[in-house]
Amino acid sequence: MNVTKAGTREWLGLGVLMLPTALLFLAMTVLFLATPQIGADLNPSGAQLLWINDIYGFMMAGLLVAMGTIGDRIGRRKVMLFGAAVFAVSSLAAGLAPNADLLIAARAVMGVGAAAIMPATLSLIINMFRDDRQRGSAIGMWAGSVSLGVALGPLVGGLLLEAFWWGAALLIGIPVMLIVLVAAPLLIPEYKAPEAGRLDILSVPLSMAALLPIVYGVKEVAKSGLDVVSVGAVVVGLVFGVVFVRRQLALDNPLLDVRLFANRVFSGGLAVFMLSAVALGGVYLLFTQYLQVVAELSPLQAGLFILPAALALVLVSTISPMIVRRVRPAYVIAGGTLLSVAGYLVLTQVDSVAGLPMLLTGFYLLYPGIAPAMALTTNLVVGSAPPEKAGAASAVNTTASDLGTSLGVAVLGSVGAAVYSAVMPQGAPDTVPGAVARAATLPAGEGEALVAAARAAFTDGLNVVGWISAAFALGVVIVSVTLLRRVPATKAATAPEEAKEPVAA
Repeated sequence: MNVTKAGTREWLGLGVLMLPTALLFLAMTVLFLATPQIGADLNPSGAQLLWINDIYGFMMAGLLVAMGTIGDRIGRRKVMLFGAAVFAVSSLAAGLAPNADLLIAARAVMGVGAAAIMPATLSLIINMFRDDRQRGSAIGMWAGSVSLGVALGPLVGGLLLEAFWWGAALLIGIPVMLIVLVAAPLLIPEYKAPEAGRLDILSVPLSMAALLPIVYGVKEVAKSGLDVVSVGAVVVGLVFGVVFVRRQLALDNPLLDVRLFANRVFSGGLAVFMLSAVALGGVYLLFTQYLQVVAELSPLQAGLFILPAALALVLVSTISPMIVRRVRPAYVIAGGTLLSVAGYLVLTQVDSVAGLPMLLTGFYLLYPGIAPAMALTTNLVVGSAPPEKAGAASAVNTTASDLGTSLGVAVLGSVGAAVYSAVMPQGAPDTVPGAVARAATLPAGEGEALVAAARAAFTDGLNVVGWISAAFALGVVIVSVTLLRRVPATKAATAPEEAKEPVAA
């Protein structure tokens, strides 16, 4: 059957869809370099500092599936435009926030806007590009924009922080979303699923009631150990998760068709994406903070040190789809991830004194190593689902990535904070910027000793997180060579027929 190929309008529309995609992932990392300035300006607690970084990703991940389903019902472009407007307004509020609580609240609303945008971008691409080869290329470019956003976050943040205040790193979302609001109606066709069915309203809060307590509980366990509150939160989330799954199985038009997970390629691709994101998320946060609070680099200097790894990531993301024409994607992903494992292990040896060369060596290994997983799994996940469920697959794929990054920031960031607290003496400030501020009020010798101890404690946390991330990355290798090994090389880039296992009835 002849399929109409996409023309100039569709490719220009793809460019418009890639803009907010890159921005939304940039927004997850752009504040990493701004954390010391926020700490000095707003004086947040250690817990508030973590929430400033991870609440955006939590809200985004918690609402993606719901927003994707709503887009199917009322129009994907319409939901995307709503999200762009919400994101622009909340970016303004975040950039001008006068205290930590308002910044956390504004970042949460930014996450709501992002949740409305992300599933629409990928599902609109699937609708716009009907030719398999063009669709594979378009999805690869979309995945590349994700990698680009993650890579450029610290560099853009560094450049803005060098010239302006920390809020400028948040205000960049406004002009990008204005472009989307103007260009999308001109270049991107609207799409509604022809037989999407009625939206089950109860499933939306059920999905959030399952997800958010688990994330909160795991975060608290990593930070403070097992206690009644943290364990109770995980149990509550699991109970709601069981209720959510049972309800989805009983519905004719579920919010999320959980039967999709019976497909080995679908579930394996999601596991690869999520485990990779968890491993990178926490290390990325600690890495960017080390550059400033331990190595004492300026934001611009820190961003420039990240640039070579960012360029390598984009390059590897671009060539990975070409390699899988000859090599099975499972082995390409596993090979890249083994390079990441080596990088994480190098980070376990970083010292707080003159440790910058070792730190950069580890990061320059691990960052490009994660690129094949980021570049290849999206097409595997979406391509392994039936065409009528591609929208749901898109939302779940993005959820796995966002949740993984957020869990990495929250859990591994909390592990780093817990190690710091365990090493530092009782009553010491719970962040390195706090220790620097207190040192300024102490006699010279005592102040220098406090700052040196704080930097050493922070580096100890980074070392521990390096070991944990290496373990997660090894999990990626195992999942790749077991669940994805049947996907052949020659068709991996365009929805492999062998990967389309039947979804359980």
